[in-house]
This record gives sequence, C-alpha cells and structure tokens, in this order.
Amino acid sequence: MIKVLIIEDEIPARKKIKRLLEELSTPNQVLAEIDTVDTAISFLKNNTVDLIFSDIELLDGNAFDIYREIHLNCPIIFTTAYDQFWMDAFDTNGIAYLLKPFSKERFQKAWDKFLLLRNTEDVMIERIAKLMGQNFSTKAYKKRFTIRLHQGIYFLDTEKITFFEASEGVLFAYDILGKKHVLSESTLKEIEEQLEPSDFFRINRSELICKKYVEKIERYNKNSLAVKLQGHQEYLKTSQTMTAAFRSWIED
Repeated sequence: MIKVLIIEDEIPARKKIKRLLEELSTPNQVLAEIDTVDTAISFLKNNTVDLIFSDIELLDGNAFDIYREIHLNCPIIFTTAYDQFWMDAFDTNGIAYLLKPFSKERFQKAWDKFLLLRNTEDVMIERIAKLMGQNFSTKAYKKRFTIRLHQGIYFLDTEKITFFEASEGVLFAYDILGKKHVLSESTLKEIEEQLEPSDFFRINRSELICKKYVEKIERYNKNSLAVKLQGHQEYLKTSQTMTAAFRSWIED
C-alpha cells in the first residue's frame, strides 16, 4: 500500500487528486490532507510517507519552507498554478511538476514515474541525481553469472541473458538462444539488486526481463501486458501492479 500525503489549500484541488488516486490500479492510501506549512512540518516530523502531492503557495506561506525544515526520503509531485517555481521544485525531491489545471494523462505520467523510481532504491538515487544535474554511479553491476555443474563451472555473460525466472524455489536464466541455466543465487530479489535497473525490470513476482531483448508487446487484459522476448516462444505477462511502471521503463 502506497502512503500518500496531500499538501494543498484548495478543496477542489484536493478532491481532484483524491479522485485520480482512487482510479489508479496501484493500491494507495491518503494519510492526510494538509493546507498549511506549520501543520505539514508537524505531520512529517512524526509520520513517514511514500509520496507527497504538494501545492506551493499555501495558506500560511510557501511549501518550500516545509522542505527546508524537514529532511525527506520520499519524492514530491508538485501541483501548482505557478510556473516560476519549477527549478526550486527539482532542487528538492521533486520528480514532476504539474501545472493546474492538469489532465488525467499528465497525472498518470507523474504517477508512472513515481512507480518506476520506487522500483529500486538505486533507481531513485540515480533519477534524483540526474534531475539535480549530478552525475555519479551508485554501484557496479554484475557482468556475468557463475553456473555450477557437477562436472565444473562455466560463466554466462549478463548481456546475453534475456530474462530470469523463479520457479518452484529454483532460479533460472534464459540466454539469447533460449537455453535455460540454473543459478546459485537464492532469490530473484538478490539477482535484481545486482543488475542495472535501466536494463532489467521485474514484470511480476517470478520474472525479470532484459529491455534490449523485448521484441513485441501486446495487451493481455485491461491491466496487464504480454511481452515477447527474443529466443523465447511463450509471452510473459506483467502483473497488474507493475504494468504502469513497466510502460515507463520500456519507453525510457
């Protein structure tokens, strides 16, 4: 469940954000609706949220007074009628800047960006760094995997892997020829943390795919997509909760 805080002094604007949140497929909960700087500071000192929707001009001052006072670990989607604050927005934890009146499509794009950034901590760090004009690498990603057999070991280059699969407690890597390799890593999450997030994406609980080997995408049902990968005959399916983030990732 994604915990959301709305900082907005206009009642119609708050209602619009809540309505759009209710229409999303990703479960979320609005923890509070706040209309002043002082109340926001007090709330954030005692509560943790995953995402903030924030107006800028509030009843008792400017919202940036909040973010100068509170050290946040969550992203902010700014919603405002003023376009002169966008540079200040991205100097904080801003990931999107929605000018009122914004459309449902613009709201969805901002939400999809949040889901994409939320996918891993490393993605969050790298994306915020880019927005702030910085350029640094957070970690070195795995270049190859060790495959252990009774008769010895061999190595599989990461760049030749089309996707990873967890099945009945066993982890597999599929290569570009469709061959299946048994891995020694214990969980799919462990593998995910070793890979470049811009190259690999976990589309559901059991499958992690490589972007460059995606050949075709089709609609599977209302909230899921079917993905065809090079060297693999069967389509893989995105989970309902990951579909929106997958769309942003694949088009980035």
